[in-house]
Amino acid sequence: MTDSSTPQGARVKGVASGREFIAIVTALMASGALAIDLMLPAFPDMRREFGMSSDSTQVGWIVTAFFLGMAVGPWLYGPASDRYGRRKLLFGGMALYVASALIACVAPSWEWVIVSRFVWGLGAAAPRTLSLAMIRDRYEGNAMARLMSNIMAVFLLVPILAPGIGAGLIAIAPWRIVFWFPAVIASVLMLWATRLPETLAPERRRALTRSALAQALKEVVGNRQTVCFTLAIAFLFGVMTSYLASSEVILSDVYGYGSWFPLFFGSVAIMLALNSLNNARLVHNIGITQLVRRMVMVAMCTSFVFLLISRLNHGHPNFWLYAIGIACVIPVAQGLVPVCNTAAMIPLPHVAGTASAIISTVTTAGGALLGNIGSSSFNGTIQPLAIALTVYIFIAAILILLGATSSKTENYF
Repeated sequence: MTDSSTPQGARVKGVASGREFIAIVTALMASGALAIDLMLPAFPDMRREFGMSSDSTQVGWIVTAFFLGMAVGPWLYGPASDRYGRRKLLFGGMALYVASALIACVAPSWEWVIVSRFVWGLGAAAPRTLSLAMIRDRYEGNAMARLMSNIMAVFLLVPILAPGIGAGLIAIAPWRIVFWFPAVIASVLMLWATRLPETLAPERRRALTRSALAQALKEVVGNRQTVCFTLAIAFLFGVMTSYLASSEVILSDVYGYGSWFPLFFGSVAIMLALNSLNNARLVHNIGITQLVRRMVMVAMCTSFVFLLISRLNHGHPNFWLYAIGIACVIPVAQGLVPVCNTAAMIPLPHVAGTASAIISTVTTAGGALLGNIGSSSFNGTIQPLAIALTVYIFIAAILILLGATSSKTENYF
């Protein structure tokens, strides 16, 4: 593990170090998830207010627009952070997050809501992109993979709690409270983040010129390991976004359990968190290489079994079979993400900001579009979701295996 929060890696008096540093960057990364998962219980209210049918998937654009903003946003922060450092750009992005959330609170039409959600995603890209770069500044290899898995486990407290919190807020206030609440939380996080040290030492900064940016892009895009793992994350993210956009309408329309949605969603998130904690333990015991290969095999097997389940009863299998299938497929697939993130970043410590921007853009845009494809084909059964999840996982598995075999980093692959 390396610690480069100062040129000498020493602890800086009066700023976060060690566990507090990890806690802050975890909370910052979770702010993006909060702006997604808190919205889900408000989908029926959104449909009613904006004149949509009760089973309309158009409301899914509240998620898709946000993800598209997060896909574009890294280019506002990543390359510039390699030149100017991480902190200032982090605060600029968080300020945009708060401002666009407040605009969504008063947006007069569905179109304005979607526009504000896109800009909100631009702001949310800052904590996601820069937190990853800050972690890479200070950690590497198996230590980074272990940390990313632990962060993912804590990060997943958000989808466990957020739908229930959202439902509770809607019960006592107009539904747009789900826009106000993230703005307040982000404001608090900005205050806490003032304790973050600058992790990029002055001597490690790069010029922000066309030639320097072109060289950094060439290094990132030309690295087969990084490209393969980045594309794999996009397809794994597509698994998650397909599930996010489809789960509420499946529970409501296929099974008639719409009121169970917060409990169901939280239960799956608990499985995600437990799997991430287990991965953190396994990466310490067996390393990234063996962990990735084993998880890929398990992911392919579970997705194929889920596809078989989806064929039962003309796409309407028993609810508990569906629930068990989802509880296996989603956690296993998402458990690969922090390990793949680490593998993609391993070869590029000297251009971590640019690399993080490319990874964030490709994975977020790809995942959002793949999720929209997976959810928009809903036909009153679970079959379209099962097909999308299986196809995405198998493509991700192929990319992961290609990335692992192409690695030139002996210690990791």
